[in-house]
Amino acid sequence: MNAMNQYADSAESPDFDAPQILRRTRRRRTVGIAAVAAALIAAGGGTALATSVAGGDAKPAASPTAAGSDATTMLYGTDPTIPIDFAGWSLEGAKSYLVKTQTKLGTVTKKSVKGCKPGSVIGVSPHAPKIVNNGDTVSFTICAG
Repeated sequence: MNAMNQYADSAESPDFDAPQILRRTRRRRTVGIAAVAAALIAAGGGTALATSVAGGDAKPAASPTAAGSDATTMLYGTDPTIPIDFAGWSLEGAKSYLVKTQTKLGTVTKKSVKGCKPGSVIGVSPHAPKIVNNGDTVSFTICAG
């Protein structure tokens, strides 16, 4: 029994340097966060996270001629009006949006324009600055190729 007590009393207690361990942990955490942020910036992740598409079938414009013009923008509602830019949307996506806004589909005409995606919307009537309300009829012009 005395041998066991001597053995237990002879062992040194571990020495922990708590402030150094804390500094090392903080330094590793900071380096890890900086590495992840740098990777996201380098890969363009920040831009990808900020970009979104409004509708499931709606696709952003691939044609610089139709994008952002009043010819493809419909103002919906009365107070406040909601601008909807149909430039580059598929006809199916535009039709589904008309169902959501309770407006009617008018005529669909095809027009041949260079640089546009076939089947995409290149014009809407009535377009901005006219305002469309529930029950109104909206006509589309789509790209023939």
